[in-house]
Amino acid sequence: MTKTTVQIPRTLANQLLHQAQLSPSQEVCGLVGQRGEQCECYPIENVATDASVLFALNASEQLAAFKSMREKGQSLFAIYHSHPSSPPLPSQIDIEDANYRDALYLIISLNTKGVLEMRGFYLKAGQTEEVELIL
Repeated sequence: MTKTTVQIPRTLANQLLHQAQLSPSQEVCGLVGQRGEQCECYPIENVATDASVLFALNASEQLAAFKSMREKGQSLFAIYHSHPSSPPLPSQIDIEDANYRDALYLIISLNTKGVLEMRGFYLKAGQTEEVELIL
């Protein structure tokens, strides 16, 4: 089976990795809008009860991000979050709570020794499909 590949702009990858580094003990999260080949990051407050191991997008900020995307002619490209102390793999909660079938789910891990890792997945109907990220 051939793995799906997804092109990620290096500037976007750097931006997401930087955000994760700024909050090493809590999961950061947000959305990525896309128009053509241009991507824009929309950081959103994590309002999970335990942000060290879970993420929940602040609803009002999420709505504002979608409104901004619409106004700019963008579509939802990805939903991202970080894992401060675990590998960049979707948790069972991530899989169960995935509501956007066509969005790429990007997970950044800080659980490495000096090297940040980001992996991408499509989460559909309880199934996980990893994609190869190309910068």
